[in-house]
Amino acid sequence: MMRRFAAIAVACTMLAACGDSWLGDSAPAPLPGKRISVLSQAKSLEIDASGGPIVLPAPEHVADWPEVGGYPPHAMYHLALPGPVEHVWTADVGTGGDKRHAFLTQPVVAGGKVFAMDAEAVVSAFDLKDGKRLWRSDMAPEDADGGSFGGGIAFDDGRLFATTGFGEVLAVDEKDGHVLWRKSLTAPSRGAPTARAGRVLVVTIENETLALSAEDGHQLWRHSGIAEPAALMGGTSPAVDGNTVLAPYTSGELFALRVENGTVLWSDVVSSIRRTDQVAELSDIRGLPVVDRGHVYAVGNSDVFVAIDLRTGRRLWDRAVGSVQTPWVAGDFIFVVSNRPELICIDARNGHARWVTTLPEWTDEEDKKGRIVWTGPVLASDRLIVASSSGKALSVSPYTGAILSEEELPDGVTIPPVVASDTLLFTTEAGDLLAYR
Repeated sequence: MMRRFAAIAVACTMLAACGDSWLGDSAPAPLPGKRISVLSQAKSLEIDASGGPIVLPAPEHVADWPEVGGYPPHAMYHLALPGPVEHVWTADVGTGGDKRHAFLTQPVVAGGKVFAMDAEAVVSAFDLKDGKRLWRSDMAPEDADGGSFGGGIAFDDGRLFATTGFGEVLAVDEKDGHVLWRKSLTAPSRGAPTARAGRVLVVTIENETLALSAEDGHQLWRHSGIAEPAALMGGTSPAVDGNTVLAPYTSGELFALRVENGTVLWSDVVSSIRRTDQVAELSDIRGLPVVDRGHVYAVGNSDVFVAIDLRTGRRLWDRAVGSVQTPWVAGDFIFVVSNRPELICIDARNGHARWVTTLPEWTDEEDKKGRIVWTGPVLASDRLIVASSSGKALSVSPYTGAILSEEELPDGVTIPPVVASDTLLFTTEAGDLLAYR
């Protein structure tokens, strides 16, 4: 089942030759009229074009992207990426994804370096300026036999932390890749760790959240959700805001835990009783939860998108949107790629959809063959960037939902893009790291 529906849990993003129109020019004036999706889901989203203009925070330069999702709260707002951008270097990360390996994790950026893990749990460091490899270190145990499946990396306080499909967590010296400590987990983790304030937080495939000491890896506390016999391919990572950890599970459960001891503050179930198809029966929260200004935003695979008060756990609103992508929050608006697939702008204040843009679903539209999966979005310099397994990247206006430009991609990817130090990074399914600036 996991192989059959792998495409729902992963998506592709990448950029090929960038013309002057891609992320370079200002968005054209929107066409007159009201944007309404013809799909049934959009009708349930209470499309409201009368809520005034969409106003976003100004683009901001961000030097680092130290963890999956950016920083521990996973709210990255509006990033600066001056355009037009062009390809500046390519680096070989290592083994790409295939039947025996899964390529699931974002690269991270810290201190002018890019760290990336390949599909065999080999971590490499590159110079962000020119892509020169600085070191390469194999995270797999000596007795490892067969392919890896999942894992990821995070950077905090001068150390790199890695989870692997071999059921281990490691701390690595960021200067040379030397392993500082290695600890076995109770079960493998297919998502990247979250590192914050001396703690390394990991969600395992058994729906357990473990808090480990960043100093030596000893366990500080553990929390368990409901174990699920089946799940989508891929993993997820906890969000951290202040003293609260948001732990998402494949059961659809979302727990708010105290970062000090794992005590439960509140919980919710981001899952719908009404399921639209066989895939939607899987209740995974695969996209990362996002915390912004006291609100938690989480979307589940089975058609539920919720806003929750961080302090009390009270639902503020919920909408019939299913996704395995991380919502992107910027000001009072949220952008998300749904499973349908659609790119949706939602008003964070009331959950109403402001616009919905339908994305291509098939490479062969006539025969309904070659399902396309989409990843993103990333908001950079007044453009939403989404990309697909069919080898196309789209630049979309965050204000109207209009498609501004389309670019052919040289290869598919299964990992969302990263923006740091005015550089756009993609990791291709073949194992190449590409930088655009």
